[in-house]
Amino acid sequence: MDQDINKELQRLLFMQRERLMVRSSYEHEFGFYDQVATGQYDEVMRQVREYHISELRGVGTLSPDRLRNVRYHLIISIAMIARYCINYGMDVETSYSLSDIYIQKCDAATTTNELDAIQQQCCEDYCKRMRALRMDNIFSKHVVLAIEYINSHLQDRILVPELAEYLGLNDAYFSKLFKKETGVSVSDFIRLKKIDAAKHMLKHSDYSCLNISQFLSFSTQSHFIQAFKKQTGLTPEEYRKDYFHKAFPKDAKTKQGAHLPIEHTEEELAQLLEDAKKKKRTSTTDN
Repeated sequence: MDQDINKELQRLLFMQRERLMVRSSYEHEFGFYDQVATGQYDEVMRQVREYHISELRGVGTLSPDRLRNVRYHLIISIAMIARYCINYGMDVETSYSLSDIYIQKCDAATTTNELDAIQQQCCEDYCKRMRALRMDNIFSKHVVLAIEYINSHLQDRILVPELAEYLGLNDAYFSKLFKKETGVSVSDFIRLKKIDAAKHMLKHSDYSCLNISQFLSFSTQSHFIQAFKKQTGLTPEEYRKDYFHKAFPKDAKTKQGAHLPIEHTEEELAQLLEDAKKKKRTSTTDN
């Protein structure tokens, strides 16, 4: 082991303890990438507007220069988003090409405000594409609006008559239309989406089963457990035991076939930039 590296590591750990510096939690980091990859547009944009990449606290220092440090953290974020979106169904070449475009923008940025704007544009772009991808079954306008409403109100108790009224449709007609286009009833779809959200929370947080059932507005904890087991074959606690903090898409590879680590050296980040530049030069030559 390199003694100089070990000394520097111990020095940084001591300084962080002294300053009560806490790293951003895995729950929040992985959860955010998961939200982008599943097209949760409203929540993603709320977080991006509230937490600018230039103002993040509790993250490592990759460079003593502030602009470069923010740039490197944004590059990591873009690379992670690209791989999560691949794991959720985005075309590999499309996702990598998008990440190259935004990494090139990072390289050209000269202020942290520009990097904040790139962060927002990138997250919005990926999120909209993933939301469109998940709607690719070409549903009618009313069914699309219903699905978007359900996805945005999973924490509420969603009643079919109220949803139909929101859409300006007759209850019976709406229920029939939804079942015809999606293959499941409105009530079943709502339950399935709530269970999907519960799976996400079980993987990325330490909220109790009771907290999750209350947050998702299940009538009782036992009803939540019963519905969860019916869909997954596991109780919530069994599911958490199997999947807690294992949501990172381990099958997603870099172009060279290696797994992308969460932490990067400055040399690895420089290589990401160089790869994006080479692709841009190649694309320009081809055209």
